[in-house]
Amino acid sequence: MAIELKFFERVESGKGLFAVESISLIYNALTTILILLLYPRMDHPGMMLLERLGIVVLTFVLIYLYQAFPCRLTAFVRMVVQMSLLAYWYPDTFEFNRLFPNLDYVFASAEQAIFHCQPSVEFSKLCPSMWFSEPFNMGYFFYYPMMLIVVVYYFLTRFEWFEKICFVLVTSFFIYYLFYILVPVAGPQFYFPAIGMDKVNACDFPAIGDYFNDNTFLLPGPGYEHGFFYNLVEASQEVGERPTAAFPSSHVGISTIVMIMAWRVNRKLAYILFPFYVLLCCATVYIQAHYLIDSLVGLITAFFVYQLATLMYKRWFISPVFKRMY
Repeated sequence: MAIELKFFERVESGKGLFAVESISLIYNALTTILILLLYPRMDHPGMMLLERLGIVVLTFVLIYLYQAFPCRLTAFVRMVVQMSLLAYWYPDTFEFNRLFPNLDYVFASAEQAIFHCQPSVEFSKLCPSMWFSEPFNMGYFFYYPMMLIVVVYYFLTRFEWFEKICFVLVTSFFIYYLFYILVPVAGPQFYFPAIGMDKVNACDFPAIGDYFNDNTFLLPGPGYEHGFFYNLVEASQEVGERPTAAFPSSHVGISTIVMIMAWRVNRKLAYILFPFYVLLCCATVYIQAHYLIDSLVGLITAFFVYQLATLMYKRWFISPVFKRMY
């Protein structure tokens, strides 16, 4: 009952944007400019512009709803809608980087030079059984539930920090997405079938130019094909995966940021999530979504991205609504 009452607890209505809405509109504007610059080369730029306009309209409709009913629940809806739109912004990166020469050959060659093998291939060969495949796929699938758990925990127990963690999460995604637009790397699950495993085994990693502009074949993941979590991951990848966003691994980067957030608010929560986090990080290489380099750089960059997003929030976007509440 206490939690239910808090959902509808009135908060002082503000006419401005929340921080997460501001950064989303900034990203929207930046990518809109990029669409206009690349308009003749893009596949469906007119539709992309209309979709961006629709996101802007939705944002202001939710602001109007919040002003009419200023409470915690409508604040939650405003921010969670912006987070849910990441499902749109992720495949959107492919619409840009598909126009540029693919760089997988650089990363596959670097992987070979550093490790003297392709870790993503060797890892799955070494651990093909259900006892490895299912835990790793479970960890990979737990990516979004882990975020949801931490976000909801902050909403219910640390509402004064809720806007900040939503902003930091969304901004971190956008930082990675901007990098993906400019650095087109698809990952082993796309690049290896494009060049053929004979070339991979021969350590020959040719440049393929803009091959992925017209080809998006996805290599089925290794492991136990009849596993429950294996098939969940396969189904989700068939729906939402694109040959984009391999370097650095946002799965590792964002999940590391989520773990930082969990650690800061509740150590027990962090301990509970930690096994899933470890499995997720291992899974990025095991299912061949990423080169090992991608995952290592994702881990390292997470701390810098977290600090940058936090600094941006403190300097630019501290909401007067949330200031006055506490």
